[in-house]
Amino acid sequence: MLFGFSAGAEPVTLLAFGDSLTQGYGLPAEDGFVPQLQAWLTGHGAEVVVVNGGVSGDTTAGGASRIAWALTPETDAVVVALGGNDLLRGLDPAETRANLDAILSEIGAKGLPALLVGIGATGNYGAGYAEVFDALYPELAEAHGVALFPSFFAGLEAAGDRQTVLRTYFQPDATHPNAAGVGLIVAAMGPAVLDLLGQVR
Repeated sequence: MLFGFSAGAEPVTLLAFGDSLTQGYGLPAEDGFVPQLQAWLTGHGAEVVVVNGGVSGDTTAGGASRIAWALTPETDAVVVALGGNDLLRGLDPAETRANLDAILSEIGAKGLPALLVGIGATGNYGAGYAEVFDALYPELAEAHGVALFPSFFAGLEAAGDRQTVLRTYFQPDATHPNAAGVGLIVAAMGPAVLDLLGQVR
């Protein structure tokens, strides 16, 4: 048995459900988050097919409106990585919380394991906003009994000072990672995704 799968079993189908960071905005198809995650997982022995459920510009409200049909019968596990566009627009954290709660409830109703990926708030809207927003992810993960990966950008947060990271690992828009940046993101998140796959029955 490897990650809960027996030899010769059908590959597990993992839905990567998110926004442009998941979709691979601005990158050649093979360099995006989903292809790089697929390659990393395969390289670590997982028999898995990663489905790109990223929609550029999507907010948590958009995610909540499409999660039901995104969860096809083939789906075995879900990575939820939404909230960045809520932050960029300064949306009420209460709305973000309600939308993520609805997404996790839909996934839970189908009995699927999930990994909730957080994204850290900047100080653009004040320390109070950031504190409330950042608390959403651990609180929702605990409430729904799902695993939490604290920050989508964790692999880049350890790669140097902010200006160096922006210059080296981001596209010119300073919002979306380049191929090398995605590689660091995947390497940091990969072990948590392997743990998620191990929950598939």
